[in-house]
Amino acid sequence: MPSHLGLGRARVVLVGLAAASVLAAGCAVGPDYVRPEVEEPAQFKSQARGEAAPPIPAEWWRLYGDPELDQLIVTATASNQSLRQAVARVDEARALARVAGSYLYPTVSADPTFSRTRYSANRDSTVTGRQVAQGVTVNNWLIPLDLTYELDVWGRVRRSFESAKAQAKASAHDVGVVRLTVETDVARYYYTLRWLDAQTQILAGTVVSYREQVRLLSAQLRTGLVSAIVVSQAQAQLQATLAQQRDVERARADQEHALAILCGRPAPSFAVARNPLHETSPPALPPGFPAQLLVRRPDVALAEQTVVATNAQIGVATAEFYPRFMLMSSAGFESANLATLFNWQSRVASISPSISIPIFQGGRLRANLAASRARYEQTVGTYVNQVLVAYGDVEDALTDLHAFSDEVGRLREAVGASQSYLRLAQVQYRQGLADYLIVIDAERTLLANQLSLAQAVNLQMAASVHLIKALGGGWSPAEDPASNQRSADGSPVSGASR
Repeated sequence: MPSHLGLGRARVVLVGLAAASVLAAGCAVGPDYVRPEVEEPAQFKSQARGEAAPPIPAEWWRLYGDPELDQLIVTATASNQSLRQAVARVDEARALARVAGSYLYPTVSADPTFSRTRYSANRDSTVTGRQVAQGVTVNNWLIPLDLTYELDVWGRVRRSFESAKAQAKASAHDVGVVRLTVETDVARYYYTLRWLDAQTQILAGTVVSYREQVRLLSAQLRTGLVSAIVVSQAQAQLQATLAQQRDVERARADQEHALAILCGRPAPSFAVARNPLHETSPPALPPGFPAQLLVRRPDVALAEQTVVATNAQIGVATAEFYPRFMLMSSAGFESANLATLFNWQSRVASISPSISIPIFQGGRLRANLAASRARYEQTVGTYVNQVLVAYGDVEDALTDLHAFSDEVGRLREAVGASQSYLRLAQVQYRQGLADYLIVIDAERTLLANQLSLAQAVNLQMAASVHLIKALGGGWSPAEDPASNQRSADGSPVSGASR
């Protein structure tokens, strides 16, 4: 057959297969994604009236008006190592998505070779069958361009690419989860530090008062005005308070070390200035409608993209039941002499379309499809449960915030009453109308209420931070944590040919 006729037929076959691929481009077996249904309550029961709420700002921590907190969160988002790992996972997932997308295109490679072969003089000729008269040395230069292409008739490659893109999006949403966790943990740790500072301040003032009382009572004991038991009680109260003060200092140091790790800083060189937590109040945050959580929270978005990925894998497993069409071709130049290698007469070409039809696989294809469907059901369950967790988180945060707000108000009144109780007890003791035990009881009552108030304020702030986290913070699905030099589908802006 003349070479030009062979090449012509090859071109016809190539064009025909390419046309079939184009016609089948809209055909992809397997189910298209549909968001799983989840019951959506009309409103949160812990709020008076459900109403749409404005989005929480990206830098939500500025709502608290604390420059120290602002700086700590900025440091943490820039240096936290968990967040750094999550961003690197996004880069990895997007790179793998580009790998999956590369199979939509032909693979072309150049494989130049050179061989020099010495044939024996004692061999038989392949033409005459007789022994040749002499040996011969043959050179062969070959520069081919090889093309391999799978015609994605049933959408196997496209479904794989769809799954990889969804996994990349899930990784990006995971960065939102990690970032929001880091931000809210910094806020909680910071307010816990300030609560410990408040305890330290309260205990320090109490210790000063107790020391003075021990000094006065010891002087009265020497003059016979009080008994030794009263001095012993005062000393016991002082020492117990000193031990409590030391324990609070230890707890503050541990909390500061944990905050240093969150901020990506070494603990020995990290310090937070003391700032007692007293009159701080959290910002008002309307929760909005429950349905808004589906687009507000990164963990819900992550779970949904995982469902998208496993749904596409069902299509990949389904496509394995259908024939696979492959196209392999090669074209280039071949010559025994380097000087004539690129002559037109040295051209070579071949085309080898093939089809692979699954006939018997021992049940492997059905098992793979069943496994894909089972994985999909698992991710659907995870997604639905994550939505339910989101609803519960908001309800918990609202309940806690309301309860602690009421508790703070009542404890403020209790502290005021305890201060009055102590003043009256001291007056009655000095006038000889009451035993010193009533003063000790009043002091203990005041200290306990002051510490309870400081703890309630901390819990109120923690509930506020929890509500912000439950509502998704300032996260937006459009944020790009890894790189802004990416296209919408995760492919690179340049260098896509490789």
